[in-house]
Amino acid sequence: PLSVAAERTQQALSLVEAARGIGASAVAHGSTGAGNDQIRFDVALRVLAPEFQIVTPIRDEGIQRDQAMAFLTERGLPVPAKAGAYSINRGLWGTTWGGGWTHDTWAGPPDDLLEPPADAPAPSEVVLGWEHGLPVELDGEKLGGPDLIQRLGDLTESYGIGRGIHVGETALGIKGRIGFEAGAALLLIGAHRELEKLVLTKWQAFWKDQLGRFYGDRLHEGQYFDPSLRDIEALITSSQARVSGETRVRLAPGRFHVVGTRSPHSMMDRTVATYGEENRLWTGEEARAFARVAAVPSMLAAKAANGAPRKPHHEDTKNT
Repeated sequence: PLSVAAERTQQALSLVEAARGIGASAVAHGSTGAGNDQIRFDVALRVLAPEFQIVTPIRDEGIQRDQAMAFLTERGLPVPAKAGAYSINRGLWGTTWGGGWTHDTWAGPPDDLLEPPADAPAPSEVVLGWEHGLPVELDGEKLGGPDLIQRLGDLTESYGIGRGIHVGETALGIKGRIGFEAGAALLLIGAHRELEKLVLTKWQAFWKDQLGRFYGDRLHEGQYFDPSLRDIEALITSSQARVSGETRVRLAPGRFHVVGTRSPHSMMDRTVATYGEENRLWTGEEARAFARVAAVPSMLAAKAANGAPRKPHHEDTKNT
């Protein structure tokens, strides 16, 4: 889940608002020169407030983590020793950390990262209510987005759900590896996807997924303000018009399963057809004719391939 990228966009918006509120002429951020955050902040600030000077002492001076810790300690702001090993980002949508073992692709994480807690609760179920693609209820209780995510996050954390390791490419082209925990985000994404399967057509889902991947890549690389993302948002909003209903999710230590979905807009209608058993929309002869027509493109391609003369292998390679 794109927890950090989304947070940085909102932080940049809030930073500009606060800076203008006090009449500032410069803003600063503490990003290094090796990650995505510098791009996210710089791009956002140049779009939102091109008149501001952007100050980046960590990046510009090449200050290392141990130097920063020593600087703070000397000035009466001690930093816990273990903080020096990892760069941790904790937010509503998820937690990430990098450093230490994450820099060695063969090294595994500490046991408490991937293993569910020893005191995890017994398996249980929750029911999520959805309106136009957004989660609005948890077990029948109406909740705002942040409250619902926070409550679901506390629950999934108690089960150790949503923990993992991610390797990806940064906006600068280098590879990065992080550990993460994003139980609420992964559960909501999984439940939402299952509800979409019930109410969207195949091609609605296909194009939403394709454009969603592009949207995520642009957001990840700090390009939230690219106008093409507003166009994609319009399509996604349209696609969610009938994504309303409920999802039933079973939680257990270290995992979850979406075990039920229902919607007033469900396209799975047992009164007209039951997959693999019976239907009332066409006859057997009509099904046979459809299958015959569906085979035509591949049949013609196979015929053309089998009938085309092939050069001997030595003729293909003698001039190479």
